[in-house]
Amino acid sequence: MNGIVNGIAGFVIGFLVLLGAVLSALSAFGLIRLPDVYLRAHAATKSTTLGVLCVLGGTFLFFWFYDGYISARVVLGIVFVFITAPVAGHLNGRAAYRSDVPLWEQSVQDELEPLLKGKKMNHEAKDRME
Repeated sequence: MNGIVNGIAGFVIGFLVLLGAVLSALSAFGLIRLPDVYLRAHAATKSTTLGVLCVLGGTFLFFWFYDGYISARVVLGIVFVFITAPVAGHLNGRAAYRSDVPLWEQSVQDELEPLLKGKKMNHEAKDRME
C-alpha cells in the first residue's frame, strides 16, 4: 500500500513541476512575442505566477511525502509569490499607463482613459465596467 501512495505522489509531484516549467516557458515566450508593455505584464504575472506556484507546490509535496515534514519556508514562498507577483504586475502596468506609454496600435478599447482624463462615461461603458 505504501508503494502505491509513493508512486501516485511521485506522479503528482512530477506533473506539478513539469506543468510549472511549461507555464513558465510559455510566459517567457509571451514576454518576447507580445507587442506592448500591458500585454507583456499580463504574461509576466498570470502564467509566471501559476508556474512558480506549481513548482513550489510540487516541492512542498516532495518534502511532505518523501522527507516527512512540512516545510514552512516553501509555504511562505507560496504565500509571498501568490500575493506579491500580481500586485507588482498591476503596479507596473499602472505606472506605465500613467506615464503615457502608448497602447498597442491594434488595441480595441481603453477603459481607463475616461476615468483618468476626467471624462464622463456613457451608460454602455458603465454597464461593461460592472
